[in-house]
Amino acid sequence: MSSFLQAAEQSRKEVGRGRLVFALDATMSRQPTWDRACNVQAEMFEAASASGGLAMQLVYFRGFGECGASKWVDNGRKLADLMSRIDCRGGTTQIRKVLRHTLDEARRRKVQALVYIGDCVEEDVDGLCARAGEMGVLGVPAFVFQEGAEPHATRAFREIARLSGGAHFALDSGAPGELAALLKAAAVYASAGRDGLERLRRSGDDGARLFLSHLR
Repeated sequence: MSSFLQAAEQSRKEVGRGRLVFALDATMSRQPTWDRACNVQAEMFEAASASGGLAMQLVYFRGFGECGASKWVDNGRKLADLMSRIDCRGGTTQIRKVLRHTLDEARRRKVQALVYIGDCVEEDVDGLCARAGEMGVLGVPAFVFQEGAEPHATRAFREIARLSGGAHFALDSGAPGELAALLKAAAVYASAGRDGLERLRRSGDDGARLFLSHLR
């Protein structure tokens, strides 16, 4: 836990216009899809750059209590380099740390959104919902992308998204391009708001259309 807090403290350098926390479950159950997550994040930056710029911070958890946070970066290649150094390790979920870290960052300076990719929940859901409610008060929506269809995780992820004012997306394993399209839309939302997302939808972007359909 101390290493996580130290890393969070080092992330105060703020760059870019919009700010987005990109959080990943790096436990062993995610290994089959880890490479995909590493590849599609570059597309998020490309879309955000066209909409006004984006600073992103990588947060991940794995192993026995390990949870790390990068510095804020505004370059997709830098984030890809950071992700390439992380491998998946056995352990339980630490979503509460992710939500608490996002809250801490948002209290320092506005964070437009949290994007979280995971497949299960092994924590007290009421505690997670309390943190999600705090995010909603601060105006930090959580966009939760769920791999798989574990029922308990689905219920928990939906509540986290609802209480924070975000959205829950159940990913289709048969549509490999869906995650990339949705993450691009999330990046545009973080960098240019709903108006930017509407412009992207009007250009015919399916990811923006699907993303907007999930927003309240």
